[in-house]
Amino acid sequence: MLDALDRQIIQLTQAGLPLCPEPYAEMAQQLGVDAETVMQRLRAMQTDGIIRRIGAVPNHYKLGYRYNGMTVWDVVDDQIDILGAKVGQLDFVSHCYHRPRHLPEWPYNLFAMVHSKTETGVQDQIDQIAAILGTYQRSHEVLYSTRILKKTGLRIEAR
Repeated sequence: MLDALDRQIIQLTQAGLPLCPEPYAEMAQQLGVDAETVMQRLRAMQTDGIIRRIGAVPNHYKLGYRYNGMTVWDVVDDQIDILGAKVGQLDFVSHCYHRPRHLPEWPYNLFAMVHSKTETGVQDQIDQIAAILGTYQRSHEVLYSTRILKKTGLRIEAR
């Protein structure tokens, strides 16, 4: 259950953390508590499953990454965990996860999001993933981003 302070913390963070050297201290000052309390409350909400994570959500387009593609791979099932972990460790992969197939229309079970400033850069990244997957991948596609979707986290209204 959220108490009043937890609700205030969520309301302060739902548009992002303050862009300053000490965001938790800034929030604490606004709430009339200390920074350690804010951090403890956020950790507790994470442990309780109220919030999943605290992390940066970059806008790749503003950073100059115009070529963003979700690569989807048909990988043999008994190797997907090992290979997915390797692909997920690549510095140019921002998301990597196992998803169920939807046969016969959708044979893909490994997804990896890549970003590059050039089309050839994306292709180089795809080639690197293909080399890691080797003969364990049967086919793949690349689904390029065509628009930016608004990324938002948990939202609650003020009472």
